[in-house]
Amino acid sequence: MPRFEVLFIPGGVNPAAITYGELITALKDRVRPVLKDHELYQGDAPPAGWSLATEVEAVRRTADAAHLDTFHVVGYSGGGAISLAFTLAHGDRLRSLTLIEPAWIGNSGWTPEEVRYWAEADRISALTGQDFMKEFIRLGLRPGVSYSPPPGPLPAWMAKRPAGLHAFMAAFKSGDLDHSRLRGFRKPVYLPYGDQSALVEEIKQKRLAGIFPDARVECYEGTHHFAPPQRLQPERFARALLDLWARGNAAAGD
Repeated sequence: MPRFEVLFIPGGVNPAAITYGELITALKDRVRPVLKDHELYQGDAPPAGWSLATEVEAVRRTADAAHLDTFHVVGYSGGGAISLAFTLAHGDRLRSLTLIEPAWIGNSGWTPEEVRYWAEADRISALTGQDFMKEFIRLGLRPGVSYSPPPGPLPAWMAKRPAGLHAFMAAFKSGDLDHSRLRGFRKPVYLPYGDQSALVEEIKQKRLAGIFPDARVECYEGTHHFAPPQRLQPERFARALLDLWARGNAAAGD
């Protein structure tokens, strides 16, 4: 059986080892995982001049250092936005693309729900610290769904996250993604989302399915952006990825 080479990119909060730990365990020896945490958090504050291009270049360097010529990418939330930018820059190196509730898919073609969502994101971007984090979590959930972080002291790395999330949001506001070029990406794309996430996550996945020629959207019941499907239903998620990766390898002639 093939052992798939996969680069995993986390969201803007948890490190990759937490974001994908349960999933990688479920995949067992079927995957050679390369975990890529964000350059954004390498220091005590976001580096001067940081942008999504900074992360795209760092992903390329990581792939090169791991001797990955062509490979599969899994990106979650902010890592999904980075993965889309990487696809535009280096799509020829990808065998498949998995986007788990990407935080941003560009600034064109918004639905009314997306317009409302980003207006609210602009509003909360004026907040700081735990006030910001509380509203950030609320914005990611459907009305009536609640989420509380695990009890106990916060890990030390969490202190960097409010500033990092602000940096992500500023990059999204000032940037864009060329959907016409994304339409030229013909490798298989997997677009999972949780039914308890904010409605905008389902909308974004369905819009992406209309952009990528070979895309599949899948809903995971009982999951949401902060308790995502790859963590809550890792066995089911692993089966979906193994099928995706097999199709990607077959298209590449393996």
